[in-house]
Amino acid sequence: MPTPYDDMWEKLNLDLAAHEGLLQVLGKFYGDIYLTQEGRLKGMEYLDFVLSEVHGLRIKELQEAKAQGRKVIGTFCVFVPEELVLAADAVCVGLCAGAEIGKEAAEKILPRNTCALIKSFVGFKLSRLCPFIESCDLVVGETTCDGKKKAYEIFDEYAPVYVMEIPQMKQTCDRELWKAEVRRFKERIEEVAGKEITAARLKEAIKLGNRRRRVLQRLNQLRTAVPTPISGRDVLLINQVSFYDDPVRFTAKIGELCDELEKRVKAGEGVVPSGTPRLMLSGCPMAVPNWKLPYIVESSGAVIIGEESCIGTRNIRDLVDESGDTMEEMLEALVDRYLRIDCACFTPNKERLQNIVSMAKDLQVKGVIHFALNFCQPYAIEAFKVGRALEAAGIPMLSIETDYSMEDVEQLKTRVEAFLEMVR
Repeated sequence: MPTPYDDMWEKLNLDLAAHEGLLQVLGKFYGDIYLTQEGRLKGMEYLDFVLSEVHGLRIKELQEAKAQGRKVIGTFCVFVPEELVLAADAVCVGLCAGAEIGKEAAEKILPRNTCALIKSFVGFKLSRLCPFIESCDLVVGETTCDGKKKAYEIFDEYAPVYVMEIPQMKQTCDRELWKAEVRRFKERIEEVAGKEITAARLKEAIKLGNRRRRVLQRLNQLRTAVPTPISGRDVLLINQVSFYDDPVRFTAKIGELCDELEKRVKAGEGVVPSGTPRLMLSGCPMAVPNWKLPYIVESSGAVIIGEESCIGTRNIRDLVDESGDTMEEMLEALVDRYLRIDCACFTPNKERLQNIVSMAKDLQVKGVIHFALNFCQPYAIEAFKVGRALEAAGIPMLSIETDYSMEDVEQLKTRVEAFLEMVR
């Protein structure tokens, strides 16, 4: 069926037939998982609209920005300092993909035992399915795992790629390496954008990034009420959309949603009965449209009230210090803030273990579900120590490894239901 965006998608060299199939699947999947929920906040209508226009209106906005001379920078990781992109008057969008479509094309050049996230973003590019990727003037990768690191070498043959080196430890020498990488990234963004990053622009960009983090922190605080006033699925969606929506508009809309949420909390209204088991997710990020596990958990009689992941608290927990005025002071603040991220790529990673236990206690959850994508070695291996740390704190944990397919849904549902019976 023709759409108002067909000409735009054709100019972006998308495979129109395959892309239409993707949007149909995405629409049905979204309807089944999200629109069937009862008692949703009115403010979620904005998120529904964003998803309905994810490859339409937002891509049109990116093309208009490019027509004005602005550059579009795509990123795969929360380690990339978005503030530097914004300070160069460029647009920053997240590119991680959470769907199996494109898998066959990816497996022609990648080993089959590669994690689903990597196969997804490579497959989206090879299959010409993602207008975000096709809109990018630069794609920024990072060395958080060997699979992504080597996949970027292949991706570089199809799109302009820049890779940031992420330290694997957090000693003094590692901080110096990271500081050098942040400086190198600043220079590359200035080169691509054709604009100098001034201290004044960077200060404003830092404030903008912090405003978005603060509104998401407020959301996370409000959702902890009993009874739970918003589903975990809806909060996950909000966090996912934060990676590619306009940051000013997004912050304003989520602020309005939080106002509505606050009224619901004061009235004692919830989306589930007060005795519903409260669970926390931990582990790998869940990119759009990877909603499988949260749907299974919440349709099994539990509610998710926290996510310890890159699409969750790991991305918003820490703010950038806004007190600096000089370029040097602000770069130091960026270095410090981003190095506090507790990705599983680090060794040792006691910081993450402490954060998980602390978060689980603060949220008073009945249990934690640790999620890792198949073949994601950092998170799958670290699940052992996470389990030990939670066990010592008296908090049950279920460890799950899966991918983007629907083949294991019934098996996962059985395991989740058994876990819920135990924690009850």
